[in-house]
Amino acid sequence: MPEPELSVADAAIQLRAVHTANFPAILRQIGASLLVTTYQAGKLVLVRDEGDHLNAHFRAFHSPMGLAVAGNRLAVGTQIHVWEYVDVPAVAARLEPTGRHDACFLPRSAHFTGNIQIHDMAWGSGEELWAVNTRFSCLCTIDKSASFTPRWRPPFVSALEPTDRCHLNGLGMFDGKPKYVTALGETDTPAGWRANKARGGIVMDVASGEVITRGLSMPHSPRWYRGRLWVCESGAGTFGYIDLRTGKYEPIAEVSGFTRGVDFAGNFAFVGLSQVRESAVFSGIPITERLPEEERTCGVCVIDLTSGQVVALLRFETAVQEVFAVTVLPGRRYPDLINDDEKLLENSFVVPDAALADVSPELREPHVSGRPRNSEIPGS
Repeated sequence: MPEPELSVADAAIQLRAVHTANFPAILRQIGASLLVTTYQAGKLVLVRDEGDHLNAHFRAFHSPMGLAVAGNRLAVGTQIHVWEYVDVPAVAARLEPTGRHDACFLPRSAHFTGNIQIHDMAWGSGEELWAVNTRFSCLCTIDKSASFTPRWRPPFVSALEPTDRCHLNGLGMFDGKPKYVTALGETDTPAGWRANKARGGIVMDVASGEVITRGLSMPHSPRWYRGRLWVCESGAGTFGYIDLRTGKYEPIAEVSGFTRGVDFAGNFAFVGLSQVRESAVFSGIPITERLPEEERTCGVCVIDLTSGQVVALLRFETAVQEVFAVTVLPGRRYPDLINDDEKLLENSFVVPDAALADVSPELREPHVSGRPRNSEIPGS
């Protein structure tokens, strides 16, 4: 794994990151930025290319976990809420420094779920927002009619109750529908997965309810990409794919962290790494036996899908020890997200196009293709 050479810091909150010199060039190559959640530190991190170095911009949330991106929409799952944001280009144009930002996500709604231990999330067809409801051992959708709507659970889970029976955690979509999930155990008792966490992990097919792969160490983040089902065997600190003919897991990379959180761009996989502290949950798993704590990394590594080599690394230091979600923001190289600037939020408005006739011309902003259907009015 390459050693980080350059550093970035957010002095306001005393968080620091270092990265290999080639990481900014990779983001430029794919024309994107990254979003990373760390629930332990309570931050959403916007990772942006700034020439010869990265800009790691931290926004505070209450235990952020899953992320879902579709078009101009971004959903962030937290301790008791799902926050939905929308990209408002007119506001991005007014952020300092002028001309730097190409996206700005503003809050549109907050849905109260209660503490469902939300994990992976994804937008599906028909604008449905799917989430892994770990506490209730099910997949659910988020809508206004309820805290959550249960839609599927593993056939071996006999009841819908908040007891985390199998630690369902990962969700992979295919054609706009849930297709694959990961869980830490094939168990039907409260926290039953803990008894065999080192080798009890499974990958399942949602439609059939069948287990595809067994015997994994704490798997997470199933993703379908380029004709393969990719997955993290987190407890082993590896990343690889499932041979769907045999059900065998084929690792392509062994890294220095608990692998969790995956997204893709081109021939690269962006994989989250967690340091994992010694605890009852993480004791006795392969990575804690392979590497002492001081040699384990927290951050994001970039893996070449052809060679399996780690070609770049972003490492968080000081206050951050774990990563949950990693999401690529294609077409947005320098985004921001506003969740604590009350002045800006008080004076930024999105209105229907039909209302623009009543808005003074100097306040109008044109519709931007592929962005909000409504038009944006920046406040003065």
